[in-house]
Amino acid sequence: MTRGAPPAGPPRPGPDLLARRFLVWNFLRAVLHNGWWLVTSLYMAVDAGLSPAQLLTVPVAQGVAALLFEVPAGVLADTVGRKASLVTSHVVMAAAMILTGLSAGFLPLLLAQVLWGIAWTFATGSDVAWATDEIDRPDRIHLLIAAQGRWQMIGSGAGIVAFGALAAIVDRPAAIAAAGAAMLALGVWFAAAFPERNFTRVRADRLKAALGIARKGARAALGDRTLLMLVWVTALVNGAADSFGRIYPVRLAELGLPRDTGGTVWFTAVGLAGYATAALALAAVQRRLGSDRGTRRWLVLACLTGLAGLTLLGLAPTLALGVAAVLAANGVAMPLVRTVTTIWVNRRAHGDVRATTHSFLAQAESSGEIVCAGVLAAVTGTAGTGLTLVMAGSLFAVGAALPGRSRKRGGTRAG
Repeated sequence: MTRGAPPAGPPRPGPDLLARRFLVWNFLRAVLHNGWWLVTSLYMAVDAGLSPAQLLTVPVAQGVAALLFEVPAGVLADTVGRKASLVTSHVVMAAAMILTGLSAGFLPLLLAQVLWGIAWTFATGSDVAWATDEIDRPDRIHLLIAAQGRWQMIGSGAGIVAFGALAAIVDRPAAIAAAGAAMLALGVWFAAAFPERNFTRVRADRLKAALGIARKGARAALGDRTLLMLVWVTALVNGAADSFGRIYPVRLAELGLPRDTGGTVWFTAVGLAGYATAALALAAVQRRLGSDRGTRRWLVLACLTGLAGLTLLGLAPTLALGVAAVLAANGVAMPLVRTVTTIWVNRRAHGDVRATTHSFLAQAESSGEIVCAGVLAAVTGTAGTGLTLVMAGSLFAVGAALPGRSRKRGGTRAG
């Protein structure tokens, strides 16, 4: 009697199945993240009673923590594994979300928000690096990244509706804790359903390897003129976007948006319309982002749209024009800039330092939010909301000029 071949194990998921799982995971993560944040922002201001100064301290602390952890987290992902980094992100994020729902004082809420910001550093770049390596379709990865952005927008809108309704049915702390528990469950699913076959983990002398990865990532970000340009664009645009996000509700109120419950409904509707506009914009351009020429063109157009949107909002005489300006900025310019820069960085990054290179981009984002938003915040008291928005729009103008300068000077890829 001859012994037959051992029974085959479960079939390995193909690239199409992995791509679908990746998009579903991004959608669900956006549902939980944005739904949680909607309820949390109300909870901190209304239930916990944080003062305006305390509420402004939270994003500053988050930004500093992200700035410190971004590159080390990216190096960890390129050393130990992108999957391990993403699972860690889920665990830390879930703990921070649940802690928020269980806390009422300023210090524990501040700690929870800082942990939440740190959790995102473990995911920044690791998700795109995992997808690039494991799905292994370099000719179509730009389509996947664009689809990722689109499904994140759809999930954001769904999360606002779902968790807003849940908080109304139960209460805000329970909804916040439920989002954290669901985020942990999503991390368990990621650990079980997302393989990592194309990454070689560093097993010996990890500290030396990590330092080498950090140096190589820094050389790539600073030595490649295109990557360096994208770092500057990211810092400028995100500084403008952060300022816009904090003051555009005030500007809409100045233009006539109601300040009572009806205003909250209208504000929510504008936010949902922005997510829908972003999803449509990303779907419209995704097939035009397969080359450096296409990404350069759409990055410039996105920055010019941001310039037009913020300038129009700052100078708008009517609420209708103000809402149109918000949709142009929030629904077209900002998601396009974020997606295009991610695709372009991913195309030029070396595989062994891919997550680290993306982390430098995220670090530029945090730096821009701290510096640019800080400067604009300092002048908003004297300049007024409208003029501050125009000044923020000028940062988009600089961002639109940089890709052209990079092309004229050359874009040699760093070795």
